[in-house]
Amino acid sequence: MGGGAAGGGFRGLAGGAIAAPMELAPTLALTAALGLAAVVAGWLGARPPDPLKGPRLVPYRLIMLIAAAGLVVTVAHLANLLGLAPGR
Repeated sequence: MGGGAAGGGFRGLAGGAIAAPMELAPTLALTAALGLAAVVAGWLGARPPDPLKGPRLVPYRLIMLIAAAGLVVTVAHLANLLGLAPGR
């Protein structure tokens, strides 16, 4: 048994299950959702505090940073799906 992908599939899961890479449509949807989440969380986190309403209990800046980090990963994956190989 070789260690490569001689069978033509990606064998990375336990038990030898074959996992297909994420296709273009779900990648585009996830990229759009993460971009929207980052923009909305950035807008909500940048609002001035309102002492009459009390403190904000949702960490919008942390949500913005996590969404932006996920956005970077999905854009890199999208570029890879479109044939733009990094470092070549």
